[in-house]
Amino acid sequence: MTKADIGLNSWFSRRVQQTPDRPALTFEGTTRSYREMGDAVNRLATALKTGGICRGDRVGYLGLNNPLYFDLLFAAARLGAIFVPLNFRLTGPELDYIINDAGVHTLVVDGPHRPVIDSVRDRLCCRRFLSADGPADGWQPITEFVGDAAPLADRVETAEDDVAVIMYTSGTTGRPKGAMLTHGNFWWANINGALGADWSEKDVSLVMAPLFHIGGLNVTPLSCLQKGGHVVLHRAFDPARFIADVREYRVTTTFAVPAMLLFVAQQPDFEAADMSSLRVIMCGGAPVPEPLLRLYNARGIPMNQGYGLTETAPSGTYLGPDFALAKLGSAGKPMFFVDLRVVAEDGRTPLGPNERGEVIMRGPNIMRGYWNKPEATAAAIDTEGWFHSGDIGYLDEDGFLYICDRLKDMIISGGENIYPAEVEAVLYDHPAVAEVAIFGEPTEKWGESVTAVAALKPGTSLDLETLRAWATERLARYKLPTRLEIVTALTRNPAGKVLKFELRDRFKR
Repeated sequence: MTKADIGLNSWFSRRVQQTPDRPALTFEGTTRSYREMGDAVNRLATALKTGGICRGDRVGYLGLNNPLYFDLLFAAARLGAIFVPLNFRLTGPELDYIINDAGVHTLVVDGPHRPVIDSVRDRLCCRRFLSADGPADGWQPITEFVGDAAPLADRVETAEDDVAVIMYTSGTTGRPKGAMLTHGNFWWANINGALGADWSEKDVSLVMAPLFHIGGLNVTPLSCLQKGGHVVLHRAFDPARFIADVREYRVTTTFAVPAMLLFVAQQPDFEAADMSSLRVIMCGGAPVPEPLLRLYNARGIPMNQGYGLTETAPSGTYLGPDFALAKLGSAGKPMFFVDLRVVAEDGRTPLGPNERGEVIMRGPNIMRGYWNKPEATAAAIDTEGWFHSGDIGYLDEDGFLYICDRLKDMIISGGENIYPAEVEAVLYDHPAVAEVAIFGEPTEKWGESVTAVAALKPGTSLDLETLRAWATERLARYKLPTRLEIVTALTRNPAGKVLKFELRDRFKR
C-alpha cells in the first residue's frame, strides 16, 4: 500500500490547489489568498535553495509574529529543510547557545531584534543573515533575497519521521533542549485537535500567541490552514485589538493562555462587545481559574482546556466546555490518538484512580527526540515509546487527568515555561550570591511568578531591583525574579540537595 506524503508542504500545496481563492491569512489589514500565499512560499523556497539550503539544513526566524513564520515553515519543508523558530524574549547569550546548537544556516530577524543578534553575531555559525522588514547595516532584506525568483516547481518528498521543526524548550540542566518535531508529529497533533474541537473550513482563527511557542504555532493556525480556513494574525497580543478583530472578522477560534483572557476580560468594552462568533477558545499553558471560566461562560463563550508540551506537539489531553465546571481543575481526557498513563516511581507500573504519579504519554505526536542530545532523549522517551513528562498527576474514576506538581520544578508564568536550574545558573554568577534557589509561587495575574532565595557572600548586600538589573542582560525578562528573600544558608538534606518544599513553606504568602 502506498503511503501518503503527510509532510507540511505536501498538505499545504494540496490545500492551495483545492481552494486557491479563499482567504488564507490576514495580517495588519492585508489579506492573502491561498494562491498568493502558495506563490510566496514557492518563491521563497527557490531563493533558499539558490542560497544553499539543502535537505536537513536549518532555517531560523527571530521576531514578532509575521506571515514570514508560515512562509519559512512551508518553504523549508518544501526543501526537506528544518525550521527553527526562536524565542524573541531571550537575551544575546541565550540565543547564541541555541542558534549554534541548532547549527542555523540562514537566520531571518525583524527590526526590533536585530540589535540582540548583532551583539553576538561574531560568535554565530550562520552563513546568511536576512532582515525581515527592510534594509539594515550588514543585513540583506529578505525581499531583495527573494527578488524575482520563480516559484520552485519541484519539492523534496518528506517521510513521516523527518524532522520539520526544532523548537527549543528550557532545560532542567540549565541549557535549553531542541525538541525535534517531525512532519508526522504535526499531522497527528492536528488530527487529534480536529477530532476534539471539530475544526471547520469556515473557521476564522485569531492567532495572537507567539508563534515560537508550540501553543501559538500548532493549536489552531496549522489546523485552520489545513482545513482551508482563514487565519487572522496579530504581531503581538493586544487585548483591545482582540475584541475589535473578533467583531470585525467574525472570529470563531483562538488559542490563549489564562493571563491573556484575563486581560481581555478587563477591557472596558468587554461586557458590551459582540463576541458571539467565538465557538472555541483553546486555553492552555496553565490551569484556568474558576472565576475566569464562569466569566466567559456567562458571555456564552465556550472554554476548551488542554494539557500538552512542546515535546508532544502539543497534543496531550482535552477538556471540552461540557466538563469545564464539572471537572474543574482537570486537564481533561487523553486526545484521540494519545495513550496516557500515570505511573509509579519505577516509571512503568500504572497507578489506580486518584493515585499520584508521573504522567507519561505515547502516540504519533511525540517528538523524535532532543537535537544532538541522545542521553536526554533516552531519559525522556523509554524503549516502549512512552514520553515521560516529568509532571505529577492523577486520573480520577472517570479517567480525567489532574496535574498536581512538576518533578522538574518548572514554573509557568504567563504561559512561558521557566526552569529554575537555568535561572539559578545565571544568578550564581552575581558577585554577591553565595547560593540561590528558585521556585514559583501562585499569582492571579500570571499564574506563577519567580521567587529567588539567596544566601550572600560575607560583607555583601543585595536587593531585588539590583539583582534584576544585573540579570536583565543575561535572562529574558519573564525569567527574572519578582521576589527576593535573603537567608544565611539554604536548607539542604543530608545528600546536599536543596529542600525547595521547605523554602516554599517558609516563604509562603
